[in-house]
This record gives sequence, structure tokens and C-alpha cells, in this order.
Amino acid sequence: MKKNTFLFNIITLSFIICGFTHASTHLSKGESATVQAAEPFKTSVLISGLDAPWDMVWGPDNWLWVTERKASSIDRINPQTGEKQVAITLPNVYTGPQHEGILGLALPPNFMKSGGDKYVYTAYTYMDGENEHAKIVRLEYDEKTHKLGNETVVLAGFPAGNDHNGGRLRFGPDNKLYYTIGEQGHNQGANFCKPIEAQRVPTVDELEKKDYSAYAGKVLRLNIDGSVPDDNPVIKGVKSHLFTYGHRNPQGLVFVGDTLYASEQGPSSDDELNILEAGGNYGWPHVAGFRDDQAYVYANYSEAKDCPSVKWDPNHIPDGVPVQKETEWNSPDFKAPLKTFFTVKDGYTFNDASCSPESSYICWPTIAPSSVAYYPENGVIKGWRNSILISSMKNGALYRVLLNENKKDVQGDVAKYFHTTNRYRMVLVSPDTRKIFVATDNFGNVMDESNHPTHDLKNPGAILVFEYTGK
Repeated sequence: MKKNTFLFNIITLSFIICGFTHASTHLSKGESATVQAAEPFKTSVLISGLDAPWDMVWGPDNWLWVTERKASSIDRINPQTGEKQVAITLPNVYTGPQHEGILGLALPPNFMKSGGDKYVYTAYTYMDGENEHAKIVRLEYDEKTHKLGNETVVLAGFPAGNDHNGGRLRFGPDNKLYYTIGEQGHNQGANFCKPIEAQRVPTVDELEKKDYSAYAGKVLRLNIDGSVPDDNPVIKGVKSHLFTYGHRNPQGLVFVGDTLYASEQGPSSDDELNILEAGGNYGWPHVAGFRDDQAYVYANYSEAKDCPSVKWDPNHIPDGVPVQKETEWNSPDFKAPLKTFFTVKDGYTFNDASCSPESSYICWPTIAPSSVAYYPENGVIKGWRNSILISSMKNGALYRVLLNENKKDVQGDVAKYFHTTNRYRMVLVSPDTRKIFVATDNFGNVMDESNHPTHDLKNPGAILVFEYTGK
């Protein structure tokens, strides 16, 4: 049964649920304004001028730790004053226009604790000759100088490209590293003739050669030394670093207890919120969202005869491109999402006159989820307790989804908050639960506050703070 979906031809991107509205002010650093919402919030800009912030975590030193993708740096930012200290700039990072550079950042659970860990882990893209890859490295932190150094490779050779690198890195409660890798945007855009390999798993021979090309479209689970955990799942007869597979572009990861939630970007519809289970197959490219034959078919351009001569067109699939309905594919390991953003009926018209052909994707019924965070059940905002927060790059908003009591499913409606003309890259909840920090991209297309597409971002490369002012 499908659950928690919206029919987009009825409810559009401009919807407001239960009186939730949005901030509509272009703010400069230090300025603040009241957000008119069901709960009272004040919003301000903590810092601006960041060069494509990607990840943001709260450190045990009560500073924000932030990766700047294009600057190839890891920063510490004071959450009260906005003071920025660059902890390291890495020299071997390959930086591209949108998905390449320093990406995920993970702090061990015992980081900075007495007798604990002094290491920080990050992931970035790099060039190996003419080939692009990604790697996870370990850095040593000096508490006296507040600098990072002594880079050590944990694991290298992951597939990477100019699109959909995933790139979120997190520690689990099991002290394992979890890392997301997208399918590199294959079968679309400039990469439309490249095959999607999200369903392929590595062979034993490839693993022995440290060939990780089959890791595209996967979520990895690895020991901190880069080895394969003994209890990793066996997928199609092979145990590797793979935890789950069949992903398009999973960018959000958050543990709620021992449950791992992830967001995933869909094609022209059906962004997903998933619970990741060991060995699970999340369907891409055969399924987008639910296996329901609604508004999505797998058009395999890479199998078209003379593919380079074919025109990629997501609205009108050319003759000669093999097509498969969702229900024509079956896998016993398929895991359906908890919620989609958004499912539309078959026959939905994706063309929108308000969007130019080169930016038509902005008008599609997706939100481009970039990160997820958990708002705890003891948080000060009563209506937000036990919720997943999802940041949207296309709508410049946060979406809040309530969890059920055992934190294994979602319930109720989606609430949309804090719509500004920005691309929200990362969301983080402060330890006191009163502040929501949002890092913004420094370029790209977005829906403005009047729900018209624009590339004129109001707060590019910034960290916005939405502070709850209620009792």
C-alpha cells in the first residue's frame, strides 16, 4: 500500500500546511527578522561568503564544523559570533562545479573526550591520472592550535564524477563509518549514454584488486581502518563494504537510535525518505519511489542503438530507447520508501511554462533533498518533537515529518518551513534544540518565495539560523 504521498496535480510546490509560512527577508550577517509560522522563530545570518558549504556537524567543543566543498577546507565556526577558523585546506582535492570537492565530515562518538579520539574523518574527490575518484581520509586534530593535519587514507578508489557523488559521511552507534555514493548522474543529461550501475555488486576478483567501481549508487559501511566489517550483509553472494544498494543520489543520513534514515533524490518525481536496512535494495533505476507505475518508467538510454545520436528528453522518450515499467521489475530485497516528495499520477505533465527548457527540472514535483536531521522527542518545540527534518535545494525550505512512537515509521502530514530564495544544502539542530542551522549553496537554480524559478540566490554560501523564541 502506498502511504504518505501527495498528488502533485492537486497540491503544488507552493502549498502551506496548517498555517506554516515562510521567511521572506533578504538578510545580511547579524540582521534578524521574525518568521511568521505556527511557532515563533527569529531568523538571522550567522556567516556569509562560504565557498559552497557541504557538510556541517556540531562538535564537542560547541563549534560548528563545516566543509567548504569548493575551498577544499574544513572550518570551525563559532555558532554564537560567526567567527571562522580554517582547520585545514587539503591540497589534493579535485573541485568541480557542483558535486566535487570536500564533501562529508564525521566526528567519532568519543572525539575530544577524556581518553578518546583525536581524529576527524572526511571524504573528497580527487584525480588519479585522468580518472576521477573519491576517498575517505583521517585527519589528526590538535586542540591547542585548532588545526587538522597528518592526513591518512582510510579507503580510496570510490567511483566519482561530475554529478551525483552522494558524499555524506557519518558514524553509526556501532562505531562504523557510513558513506553514501550516488550513481554519478548516469542515464541523464550529459551522462545519458553511461549505464546506471546501482544494481551491480562487486565480484570477489574486483575486491581483491581493490576495484571499487561497482560501489556507485550504494551506501557503504566500513571499519575505521577501511576494512570490511565482519557483520556486513552478503549481497548476491558477495560480502563487501556495501550496506545497501539501488540508490540514485542519497545525500542525507541520520541515525535515530539504531535506525538509519536517509534521503534520496529522485528523477523528475519521487524523492524519497528511507530507512536503510542491511542488504536492502532500494530499486534504482527500476523503481522511483513506490513500485506503482506512476509517472516513471526506466528509459535505458545506454542500451539504445547508437546512443550518442539519440536526444535525451525526460518528457518524451525517443524511439529506440528500451523502456521498462516499475512493476515489470521484481526483487525480493526491494525496500519501498516511507514517504515520497512527491508521487504524481501517470500522465502528469512535467512541462511548465514558467520554467525555461534549460531549467525545467526546477518545476518538476521534486524537492531535491540534500540532508536530514532528527529533532529529538525531548526538544523544546513541542510540535517538532520526534521529527525528521529534510532540507530542500529546489524550494529553499525545510520539510518536517513526524515519526511514530517507536521511530520506525512516519505519520501525519508534511510541514514546510522557512522558505527563502536559497538552496538549502545542510540542516543541523543545536544541542539545546532551540536553533536550526541551515547551510546554503552559493549558486544554482531555486524556486523563489513567489514560486518562480530563479538563479538569483539571496544568501549564497551562508549559514542561516532559525531560532525558536517561544517558551
